[in-house]
Amino acid sequence: MNMFELLLKRFGPQHWWPGDSPFEMMVGAVLTQNTNWKNVEKAIANLKSEGLLSVDAIHQVPLSELAEKIRPAGYFNIKAKRLKNLIQFIRDQYGGDINVLLEEETQAIREGLLSVGGVGPETADSMVLYAAGRPVFVIDTYTHRILSRHGLVDNDAAYYDLQEIFMNHLPEDAALFNEFHALIVKAGKEFCRKKPLCSECPLEGW
Repeated sequence: MNMFELLLKRFGPQHWWPGDSPFEMMVGAVLTQNTNWKNVEKAIANLKSEGLLSVDAIHQVPLSELAEKIRPAGYFNIKAKRLKNLIQFIRDQYGGDINVLLEEETQAIREGLLSVGGVGPETADSMVLYAAGRPVFVIDTYTHRILSRHGLVDNDAAYYDLQEIFMNHLPEDAALFNEFHALIVKAGKEFCRKKPLCSECPLEGW
């Protein structure tokens, strides 16, 4: 919580994840793999302008056309296939109704998403936290870098090792996890880079 307070004091609330609906957040979680959010915003804007931001629309649009619309997000052919996989899962398991999926028990949502080709732990947990509003802490490269540089974890610590640190030492609060993760990303982008700016970081001396 001390880490959280230091980051919040410096950066303020991040209002993350941007999206007009849980489905848009889920699509964004796939598109943001290996790219920055500005590129994702362009891809999502393309989908919106073409009326493609729905389960039925993504299901019906040809794969090649979907790939072209999300081109700004990079790896567009791979990500188009992953979006199709996600949509097929929602259709097969929940009759195409995302709300039914999001009303499931947290672990059921998570396990279901992890069964989708191209959806790994970080992407699944982003959907569970931001789209479903469940208290699951999302771990990313910035989280690993910050914790390892402060000597809290080994460089080879696995995803679930890092996740346990947060889940075991914080109140089970989705809003807190949401804000904390967003603040870590902010700190990672601005200060805890590959060439860190430690003297300016809010976590200096923490």
